[in-house]
Amino acid sequence: MAAASSSPPEYGQRFLRKLVLGLAFVAGAGTVAMMLVTCVDVVARAFGHPLKGSYDIVRLLSLVTLSCALPYTTAVKGHVAVEFFFNRLPPAVRLVVDSIMRVLTIALFCLLTVQGVRYGQSLKASGEVMLTLGWPVFWASYVMALGCAVSALVVLQHLLHPRKVFMSP
Repeated sequence: MAAASSSPPEYGQRFLRKLVLGLAFVAGAGTVAMMLVTCVDVVARAFGHPLKGSYDIVRLLSLVTLSCALPYTTAVKGHVAVEFFFNRLPPAVRLVVDSIMRVLTIALFCLLTVQGVRYGQSLKASGEVMLTLGWPVFWASYVMALGCAVSALVVLQHLLHPRKVFMSP
C-alpha cells in the first residue's frame, strides 16, 4: 500500500531521478570506454598496429559521455554560476531572474532536442557512416537529443520546486 500513497509528482520525480542516474552511469561507462580505446590504441601503435577507427570511436564516445552527463550535472546544479552578482539581488528579484533563466534554458534544451532528432533522421535517411569503420552515426544525435530532453525536464523540476533539492551529488 506504500506505493499507492505516493502522489503522482513523487512518482514522476523518482522516475526522473532514476533516468538521470542511469544516464550518468552511461556517461561513466563512456569515459571508461574512451580510456580503454585510447590505451589499446597507444599500446597497439607501439607494436606497429594502431587500432583502426580509434579517433572515430573516441569522438562518438565523447558525444555520448557529454550528452548523458548533462542531465546529472543539471540536476545537481554543477554548472558554473555567476553567484557573486546574483546573490546581491533582493530575494524577489532573484526569484524572477532565476525563473526567467530557467524558462529560457528549458526552451533551449527543447530546441536542441528537436534539432538533434531532426539531424539524426537526416543522417539515417542519407545512410551516413563513420569513414573508417563504416558504422552508422545517426544514433549519436538521438543520444544527444535524449540528454537535452532529460535536462529540460530537470530544469522544469527546478522551476516548479525552486527551493527543493532535487538531487545531491
